[in-house]
Amino acid sequence: MFKSEKLAHSIEQFIENGQWKTHEKLPSLREQAQLSGYSLITVLNAYQILEAKGLIYAKDKSGYYVSQPKSVIHPPLTQMQHSKQIQINSTVFRYLKSIQHSDILPFGSAFPNPELLYNPKFMQLLAQHAKRKHSYLNSDNMPPGNHALRQIIANRYILQGVQCETDDIVITSGALNALNLALEALTQPGDFILLQDTVFYGAWQAAERLGLEVVTIPTDAEHGFDLVAFEQALKQYPIKVCWLMLNVQNPVGYTVPNSIKQKIADLLHHYQVYLIEDDVYAELSYGKHKPLPMTYFDRHQRVLHCSTFSKTLGMGTRVGWVHARQFSDAIQHLQLMSTVSVSPLVQNALVDFLSHHHYEKHLRHLRSRLAQYKQVFYDYLAQHLPVDCQIHFFASGYFLWIELAQHCDSFKIYENLLKQNIGIAPSVLFRLEKSTQNYIRLNCSFEWNDTMQYAMQQLCLSIHQHSELRS
Repeated sequence: MFKSEKLAHSIEQFIENGQWKTHEKLPSLREQAQLSGYSLITVLNAYQILEAKGLIYAKDKSGYYVSQPKSVIHPPLTQMQHSKQIQINSTVFRYLKSIQHSDILPFGSAFPNPELLYNPKFMQLLAQHAKRKHSYLNSDNMPPGNHALRQIIANRYILQGVQCETDDIVITSGALNALNLALEALTQPGDFILLQDTVFYGAWQAAERLGLEVVTIPTDAEHGFDLVAFEQALKQYPIKVCWLMLNVQNPVGYTVPNSIKQKIADLLHHYQVYLIEDDVYAELSYGKHKPLPMTYFDRHQRVLHCSTFSKTLGMGTRVGWVHARQFSDAIQHLQLMSTVSVSPLVQNALVDFLSHHHYEKHLRHLRSRLAQYKQVFYDYLAQHLPVDCQIHFFASGYFLWIELAQHCDSFKIYENLLKQNIGIAPSVLFRLEKSTQNYIRLNCSFEWNDTMQYAMQQLCLSIHQHSELRS
């Protein structure tokens, strides 16, 4: 264990034991260095670890303070399951159609508040490129995509310690396109793939579309990922591909520790299984450094890493990518039969935006706002939800995963709120197990105002009413 991790663990114990109270100021970096005997940089790293966990928070020009305790209770474990035929596409289609009207408050949306993603500098660059004929030329932006953009993305991997060549990157029309292309390149109808029991609905849809058999493993109560169930599944079934989201997981929100990621990589190599990594929210972790991708731990080219700019610059960008390595050609062939190429105009504007470091400034502002807004939603719901509800809070992203009383049906609550133009995401979109549909994913990327408060009042009221049906 590193010195900073040891110090962070000690401070965490002090907080858990009540020696430092909520909102109490911690010793300054210099004071803590004197008390502990560690260097200033070690103390700073320890504080950043605690901040990333949500245990402390920083005030400008003031220092670090103990955060308010949060209820972090994970979904109950379910058994490993094997589903030969997935049927969810029609459910997802009806749901997405139901919440797309502009009058619906978008707490069910998978995208952050567009007002937070709008960046004037990026729009300015986009407008400038719109006046240049060269920016529209497809020949420079056909699969695998704009060379300069792929080079920038490859450099971002290298900065995280991941080996990456420009030709390893294939630009796609958003992350879902990247994930689907990767899955199609690796599988054939009837193949077995592995998912977790609670996942982004796009994974279920892709399995249904490609005619794949799905094995699911339970969500671990402590770390989010059940290594024991994972290895059992790899032993018991002929798994060809895993589709996992290990950083800022949608819908629950956890980030799997690095130690577990390393063991996942070892098991992938041992059982000769590929992993498609859905990593679209990693940039929205509140810590100073974004979480490491599985590609960092992969030394045998078993991982295809997929991400996007859509969750940070808006769905209008529709630019994602696959770190495809040896599967680059196969994915490009599939592209040429489907989406063909991503907008040359947007690709060229992104090159300028990323090259001049505007993106990092934008990300810092975005993370700060998301952390602030999510905290307000959490504080309100923690006070007004029934006592038998639990809120899963993690220091990242913009989702809260709300666990209702076991007899509550989140789909009925969704239907009730939709009549009031309030959209939420019921767990039927993320979990196939029909007996555990008592969860809600809530998008909290909105500034608190009277409209937000009214909507949350109605949400809490509806949950109270459903909770009381069996009381």
